[in-house]
Amino acid sequence: MTDLDTDARADAARTPWYLEGNFGPVFDEVTDLDLRVTGSIPPSLSGRYLRTGSNPPSGVSSHWFAGDGMVHGVRLDAGNAVWYRNRYVRTTKFLRGLDATDPDVFADPTAGSGNTSVQAHAGRIWALEELHLPYEMSPELDTIGSDDFGGRLTTAFTAHPKLCPETGELHFFGYSPLPPFLTYHVLDASGALVHSTEIDVPKGTMMHDFMITRDHAIFMDLPIVFDLSNLESPIGWDDTYGARIGIMPRMGTNADIRWFEIDPCYVFHPLNAYVDGNLVVCDVGRHASMSMEPEVYTPPAHLHRWTFDLASGAVNEERIDERTHAFSRVDDRVVGLPHRYGWGVSHRDGSETTLREPGVVVRWDVVNGTQDTYDLGPDAFPSEFVFVQDDDAAGEDEGWAIGFVYNASEDSSDLVILDASAPGSDPVARIHLPQRVPFGFHGSWVDDSVLPN
Repeated sequence: MTDLDTDARADAARTPWYLEGNFGPVFDEVTDLDLRVTGSIPPSLSGRYLRTGSNPPSGVSSHWFAGDGMVHGVRLDAGNAVWYRNRYVRTTKFLRGLDATDPDVFADPTAGSGNTSVQAHAGRIWALEELHLPYEMSPELDTIGSDDFGGRLTTAFTAHPKLCPETGELHFFGYSPLPPFLTYHVLDASGALVHSTEIDVPKGTMMHDFMITRDHAIFMDLPIVFDLSNLESPIGWDDTYGARIGIMPRMGTNADIRWFEIDPCYVFHPLNAYVDGNLVVCDVGRHASMSMEPEVYTPPAHLHRWTFDLASGAVNEERIDERTHAFSRVDDRVVGLPHRYGWGVSHRDGSETTLREPGVVVRWDVVNGTQDTYDLGPDAFPSEFVFVQDDDAAGEDEGWAIGFVYNASEDSSDLVILDASAPGSDPVARIHLPQRVPFGFHGSWVDDSVLPN
């Protein structure tokens, strides 16, 4: 056997990075009603922190994004840690043991994974993934079933809907590799589907996220494009596609949209958008390019600000932070409105790719142009953090930042609560979990007030 043969066999046998260490799945569904806590849980926190991620039950997956969804949750109530639970989202794909590449997964709108985010609305909780229908979960994380809103939803449901803090509407969209490539939807405050309209785009693109303002829905038509004639690599970067941003009135139609050309790039996650006079301002995590190949290096995201002048048509772009980041979030109460603070995670030196093992939690002040970090220790690796206000009258920094943190030295995980008003401070509480929580994707704080009694 030649050295080349040996190297090829070793490469074929090597475990992909997204199945190693804390990227790898856990296999037990656990309920723990006796959680140990270090510090003091703020008494204002009564609800559930829920987060999902890719967790293939076989231990094997073709891509980090392809594994079956597992939701991890911690219930807090008036200063107490009531329970930890983790449960698979029992989709058609999971129940049938389908691989993400199986044709039935593409053909069946119920065969998603529920592995990308968790959203509560109108008294319900959904596990989301962007190419299929949402799956409703009970407050105790049992799977209730897929949801097509009485048969009215005939497209996919994005993993990143936007809940308007003023109207209670949930804005979302569905994209597809086949026509219609993009459809915009709105649920009213009661959870009824009240608006759907197709939007013309040249091809199907991987439109992972979008934005709203008080007045607009904003779509990012960027050059990660589907090509179903190439079965070995059906989605990838297209140098010829270009990049543009579509801005339309909320509840509008395709006839109302205006497109603005921008430099080619990719955005997984915007921070927020808002209106300032004639300007639409969008703060986004901009990648210079993107690859969907699991072993290809992807340039990290930097926080950029796009401004679109609706009167003159002018477009401006500037980088507003040199630190790389992932999983950017704002206070849910300012989605679509002017914001001051944002949250993300980053590497300690701020320069490495951010899809793998971030080391610090970041708080941005975009008004003052400053950034602060919470470093939870050299062996601590935080996932996405979300902000929860201390009370209804609290300001954007008056509350708590909450997220899962992996402790590499102990191979364990905690739910960590940070004081949002004291950057760099030690956690106010750590809820120690009975098993590690693999690095995953997105979650939400689901306050008791938004669920039925």
